[in-house]
Amino acid sequence: MHRIADRIEAEAVELAVLGVRDNGTEFNMALKAEPGSAAGTFRYYGEALDKVAGEVAPTAPDVLGLVHRMPVGVVGAIVPWNFPLMIGAWKLAPALAMGNSVVLKPAETASLSLLRLAEICAECGLPDGVLNVVTGSGMETGAALANSMGVDVLTFTGSGMTGRKLLEASARSNLKRCYLELGGKSPNIVFGDAPDLQKAAKISAMGIFRNSGQVCVAGSRLLVEASVHDEFVEMLKAEAEALRVGDPLDLGSQVGAVNSEDQLRRNLSFMDMARAEGGQVVTGGARILEDTGGSYMAPTIVTNVAQDHALFQREVFGPVLAVSKFEGEAEALGLANATDFGLAAGVWTADLSRAHRMVAGIHAGVVHVNTYGGADNTVPLGGVGQSGNGHDKSMHALDKYVDLKTAWIQL
Repeated sequence: MHRIADRIEAEAVELAVLGVRDNGTEFNMALKAEPGSAAGTFRYYGEALDKVAGEVAPTAPDVLGLVHRMPVGVVGAIVPWNFPLMIGAWKLAPALAMGNSVVLKPAETASLSLLRLAEICAECGLPDGVLNVVTGSGMETGAALANSMGVDVLTFTGSGMTGRKLLEASARSNLKRCYLELGGKSPNIVFGDAPDLQKAAKISAMGIFRNSGQVCVAGSRLLVEASVHDEFVEMLKAEAEALRVGDPLDLGSQVGAVNSEDQLRRNLSFMDMARAEGGQVVTGGARILEDTGGSYMAPTIVTNVAQDHALFQREVFGPVLAVSKFEGEAEALGLANATDFGLAAGVWTADLSRAHRMVAGIHAGVVHVNTYGGADNTVPLGGVGQSGNGHDKSMHALDKYVDLKTAWIQL
């Protein structure tokens, strides 16, 4: 595991470029989020191995009860195109650490970095057949994994529609366990007493616009207390318009490309819906840099977004921020929980008691306070509701890849 981490770090630039060529993430972010994160993940689980032990049950004195952790066998992992190396490592490293074999399927549009990772693992001594990277479409390769009687656990990050198909395939085949991370519509809540509104605006902008909004935990719904709404939107507009969108391999670019023409068309269709529903486009809302031949969209802010609007309820997965106004903590909490998703959230306040109340009340797997993003491998990432089940990262991720076996020994 440590050798793999070392090799990822040694090839970080090359791996980042492979990913950027596939998915359009701005290089500076890709370097940290892809090889940087993947190396840290392999190193974390390499260090974790001697911290995982069985249990001795506190049972009767004439009985020895032991709980063993056993490998599940074969893990099928299906990962998306936005951060393939990072998310692939989140699934691959703990599965290997627990002694399993893995069949990993990249997204059709982003396989280069994971194919190189497979070579790195083999070069570092991972036995043949323990890791298998299989490319192909979801309808063929993904379906084959999901329906296989030889796959014991399936772990997936992607859309809710695909997640449902995987659950159906599990029911039709061998009832394999399915762990699903299905995206979100994450609320980022700014109270009037936020300790530094300018800082909140800067971080909130990057919380939605980095990687062109193609981030599962992106703070795509901004809820702003009425007393500071207009002031904060102006700050955020300035931050958005100052971002340099362009060639993701240009080191000066702060926001890269949209993954594909299909994704860009989908993003723009939300603009049509937003305008039809009464949303006000404060900035952006259109394709830019079309003369380059690439798929680029301006960082977009839409205000006056009501709870029943499509932009409030549905995940765009693009650089589009929906802004809603609230009065008081109760309304903020109600709006935060007014979607079927529950992956991440953010709260900006100087009131410690309010922060704890919001953390307790928001239905989400991750709640950031006075920041957004950046949680490391020491804490789990997972969602509730239609954002899925199970957790990547942290020691808790290991639980997905083991079976528990009890030994009940009469003494």
